Amino acid sequence: MKFFFLLFFTFLNLYAINPMMLPISGVKVMHIYSNNQKEQITIEREIAPVCLDIPVNVENFQSGNLASKKIHEKCKKTLISTKGVIQPLTLKAGITTVGELEVLDFIANRSSKNSNKYILVDSRISDWFDTGTIPSAINIPYDELEYDEDFIEEYHQAYKNLGVKVLDKKKYDFTNAKTALFFCNGSWCAQSPRAIKYLVKIGYPKNKILWYRGGIASWASVSLTLTKNIEAKE
Repeated sequence: MKFFFLLFFTFLNLYAINPMMLPISGVKVMHIYSNNQKEQITIEREIAPVCLDIPVNVENFQSGNLASKKIHEKCKKTLISTKGVIQPLTLKAGITTVGELEVLDFIANRSSKNSNKYILVDSRISDWFDTGTIPSAINIPYDELEYDEDFIEEYHQAYKNLGVKVLDKKKYDFTNAKTALFFCNGSWCAQSPRAIKYLVKIGYPKNKILWYRGGIASWASVSLTLTKNIEAKE
């Protein structure tokens, strides 16, 4: 009997702390949409049952065969990959680049538990955010980080979300700056890199910046949960 209890609790322990288990166990978060609607969402790997028995072979996985009648539409992933500029793996020395499991771990054990110190940031403009984002992400469009007299309220709100006090147009207090994980559309998207580079330029601590290079495209490609299109919810 002791053996089974030990096995059970060992399993629970691994399940709780091993990031590789997070897509299976799921991460429950509260997401706030731009219209202030709240929704409890479980981030997990969403795989339709019809997709589970597809053989792993060249014929099925080559992108040229996406139109194959053998594969159900629910199992196909398509995206535009001819726009933007491909970004490097490392933006700047001292900035950590992360993948899907690290993002899930960040959400599960940092941003969702201590929002005063950690924040998941969608750097895209609001239209993209409203179409679908990583649940629990806060929208801080990259272009709202620079002072603009026409968007002063958005500028101050952006830094308030990051835990940064604006002292003057070009002077900031980073004492309570949050550890922020930034992302945008994908490895060709320059919006989160622009946000990160600008923040580093004005003095944001590099050790408090993380970058999810794969962004929405990589997140969706492995069937992880995205929020609903806000128009579809209304």
